[in-house]
Amino acid sequence: MNAPTVRVLYIDDEENNLHAFKAGFRRQYEIYTALSAAEGLTILENVSVHVIIADQKMPQTTGVEFFKSIIETYPDPIRILLTGYTDIEALADAINHGDIYRYITKPWNDLELHNSIKNAYDAYKAKIDLRNKIIELEKTNDELNRFIYSISHELRAPLVSAMGIVNLVKMEGLFNSSGEYWGLIETCSNKLDYYIQKTLQYYKNNKTVAKHTPVNFSTLINELIELYSYSDRDTHFHVNIKQDIPFYGDVFRIEVILGNLISNAIKYQKEDEKNKKVDINVNVSPTAVEITIADNGMGILNEHLEKIFTQFFKSKTNHGSGLGLFIVKEALNKINGKISVSSNTAEGTTFKITIPNVK
Repeated sequence: MNAPTVRVLYIDDEENNLHAFKAGFRRQYEIYTALSAAEGLTILENVSVHVIIADQKMPQTTGVEFFKSIIETYPDPIRILLTGYTDIEALADAINHGDIYRYITKPWNDLELHNSIKNAYDAYKAKIDLRNKIIELEKTNDELNRFIYSISHELRAPLVSAMGIVNLVKMEGLFNSSGEYWGLIETCSNKLDYYIQKTLQYYKNNKTVAKHTPVNFSTLINELIELYSYSDRDTHFHVNIKQDIPFYGDVFRIEVILGNLISNAIKYQKEDEKNKKVDINVNVSPTAVEITIADNGMGILNEHLEKIFTQFFKSKTNHGSGLGLFIVKEALNKINGKISVSSNTAEGTTFKITIPNVK
């Protein structure tokens, strides 16, 4: 198998150096030479170069200045600086800006320069291979996400039908006619529906572009309480909303965030608690909305507080998927929001959220 052709561009204002370089390395590499930075730039515009070698001391533009000028437009070629004198400041400047891979003193040693070019090309290949693998991984990940979304979406239709049948059985007074079987079907169906909805939320949060529209927190929160409180009508909500000015934000993600937190506040109530309650306070300002959701439920152990926003994290008292709070954090990241939590097993849990008003 033939070795790959390595294309090297050498820029130097001394023509003798260019000839010497070409004579010494033309058999190993495909050589391009230029007497100035401007000529070098012209070559870069027409040839896909792997390694660029530039002399530091050139009259119009130094090697470091040239490398800095092309870092954005030609980031891939690996850079080697040749210097005939020790200019520590220039070398430090180049290295600090990530512009050079290596520097070599003049007059160069052929073996040293050859090894530097070879290593530079290996670095170039590694960079391109890594980029291609990232692109391939992103494509595979996107396809997998689309597949999961499609399957989840298709699964929900028959599941909703099954849940509808359970409700019909309830309406006809037959729910307890077969022992605990209908109850088991309902429990399993609700759990599966929860997992599917969390999967859909996660996918939509990753793929949906933020849309900033007016948000009425009174309407939104009351709808979410009505939606999620069906599972525990004993939980009492105390809602205090101060919204005297318009708020603009991403309604979809705000609904996902609040829905997950309200659902959790209901789900993790203490079974023997006689006064189950959730306090929701909303304060809208011209710059942001601050939301507090506090419950008197099971609480979270102190050693778990730093982990609760981690994907699939489940404590011994957590009967969910380990996705809810992870999705909350991901959704907040998308809209530049912040969240903090305080909790103990005696008094319950309080989440504090801040979301920018983007008007």
